[in-house]
Amino acid sequence: MPISATDVKNLRDKTGAGMMDCKKALTEAGGDMAKAEKILKEMGLAAVAKRQDRATENGRCFALVKGDKAVLLSLSCETDFVAKNDDFKKLGDELCDLIIDKNYKEMNDELKGKVDALIAIIKENMNVSKFDVFDIPSDGYATAYIHGDGNVACIIVLSAKDKKTFENDEVKALAHDLALHAAAYKPQFLNEEAVSKEYKDEQIDIFKKQVEGDPKTAAKPEKVKEGIVNGKLSKLYKEVCFEDQAFVKDDSKAVKDVLKETSKKVGDDIKIAAYGVYQAGVK
Repeated sequence: MPISATDVKNLRDKTGAGMMDCKKALTEAGGDMAKAEKILKEMGLAAVAKRQDRATENGRCFALVKGDKAVLLSLSCETDFVAKNDDFKKLGDELCDLIIDKNYKEMNDELKGKVDALIAIIKENMNVSKFDVFDIPSDGYATAYIHGDGNVACIIVLSAKDKKTFENDEVKALAHDLALHAAAYKPQFLNEEAVSKEYKDEQIDIFKKQVEGDPKTAAKPEKVKEGIVNGKLSKLYKEVCFEDQAFVKDDSKAVKDVLKETSKKVGDDIKIAAYGVYQAGVK
């Protein structure tokens, strides 16, 4: 039977599939709309399987604060063009909502099904690179920040003794500024106490070799060399630890100094309880 352009358009509007695929499915289904939808779904799943091995080096990051939880999510795709696609953005937002609403902690069939459905329409491989969920304490406050086209996304969770502290506009502004800072400097650790033993040991080993390999320091007493190594480590912490970094809006102060100043102003003890920074294309 002949397939009308209206039928093709209706099927496209309903499924989001391409015009040629819709026409092909309707022809195969003899004009039966429900059967054509099923055929399109089967075609889409087959296409998804074929695309699973394609590299996904582009994408965008998403951040959402909702109720007592926050989520960071990195969604990857093959091309920058798709990363800017409205359906791709919508998918990321939907996934964030779903993760919080259903308290998901890891990828599952429902989340993967959402991704696969868009792969079938856009015909480009994509996947959830990673996501993290943050619990917001009862005495806490969280803010989300997304930079540019989702190149970087941040979550900042603050805590205080009094929940009402977070009604203060200056404190809310601080939370936002801390998110801007995290996006700009991408701290690896919250503070010195949070630095992993493996990372610390690796850096100390590097610094020791640098000291031994430098003619100016190699012959110095062990105690002096130890002091040089500790100095290098202290300098490194100012580069990789959030609280020790020079504040993005005033590099004459460390982040921890700004936290103390604001805490004193509002009469409470404001701390960074947790944070996360995602960068598109970085796993």
